[in-house]
Amino acid sequence: MTELNKTSLFDEHLNLSAKMVDFGGWSMPIQYKNLKEEVIAVREKVGVFDVSHMGEFLVRGPEALDFVNHLLTNDIGSASDLKAIYSPLCNDQGMILDDLIVYKFSSNEIFMCVNAANKDKDIQWMQEKIKDFDCQIQDLSEMYSLLALQGPESFLVLKSVLPELNDIEYYSIQQLSGDQELIEFVARTGYTGEDGFEIFASHERIAKIWKQLLAMGVAPCGLGARDVLRLEVCYPLYGNELTEQLTPLDTGLKWTVKLDKTDFIGKQALEQHQPQFRLLKLVLEKGIPRQGYSVENESGHEIGKVTSGSLSVVLNQGIALACIDKKLYQDGEKLNINIRGKKYPANVNKKPFVTGGHK
Repeated sequence: MTELNKTSLFDEHLNLSAKMVDFGGWSMPIQYKNLKEEVIAVREKVGVFDVSHMGEFLVRGPEALDFVNHLLTNDIGSASDLKAIYSPLCNDQGMILDDLIVYKFSSNEIFMCVNAANKDKDIQWMQEKIKDFDCQIQDLSEMYSLLALQGPESFLVLKSVLPELNDIEYYSIQQLSGDQELIEFVARTGYTGEDGFEIFASHERIAKIWKQLLAMGVAPCGLGARDVLRLEVCYPLYGNELTEQLTPLDTGLKWTVKLDKTDFIGKQALEQHQPQFRLLKLVLEKGIPRQGYSVENESGHEIGKVTSGSLSVVLNQGIALACIDKKLYQDGEKLNINIRGKKYPANVNKKPFVTGGHK
């Protein structure tokens, strides 16, 4: 049996009696005392997540910007320095290999944060594609720990821990002073829909910040709360909504595909692609939907499956994202989710279930 990877804060989680689970090969806290309380802390005050399992790559060189813009469907080229963008990473057929956030320090120094389970696949893909560009890519994942501080009080709390922190804009970054061997920085980003920051720093610095935050009463939050929070605001998860069998055009991510860019991997395929699927937001009066449950029309025919489902803490109702066959669904049609053989009516939402409070 393969031993699970551990983040630098593993012992801290055990000391807090966190429930640990296997998450993509990592031993991660799924919850501490109470999932509902963790979600409410983030929606109303502030909570902190250890997300050090994520992968970190650094691209450096005269053509770093050209290379990264070639990799992505979204446009980092038009972003100012010290800005971040979200983008799918696609293969030549336009299928989604991963979704990631890119941080632009300058045109010759660009940082990427990728999903932990896709890290090895991603770096191999990027190394194959970098050969025609004058730049290098480094996998720095083992050097970084990463905290996500999320919630309406996150700026004031983090400012007290990092006095140099500025009130930066959403999807902006600020480099931290200190050890110059590692680029340590803060990004006003997150995966909850609330205002918040992600802190990329050395293991030692992150351990210190973690202890300071908990001493201030910040709630430690696990991946269970993170999943409910991101689902309430309809953020997709790789492996659920996003897979190598789907394009960004099939998954509600058309806004990330900049076909007016000169060229990028998968552009030709995406220009010709006719979406076969669409992502629906579904709310249930009763019942809790789970991944893999069947979505059916009034006639009882399956038209798709739930990709993510849970009980919304804010709404106290079952919510789901579902991948639906476009040919089998018309707007306004009544739908049911089949939960263990029983049909539960599902209403389609046009907007996210919960409106977050990010800047």
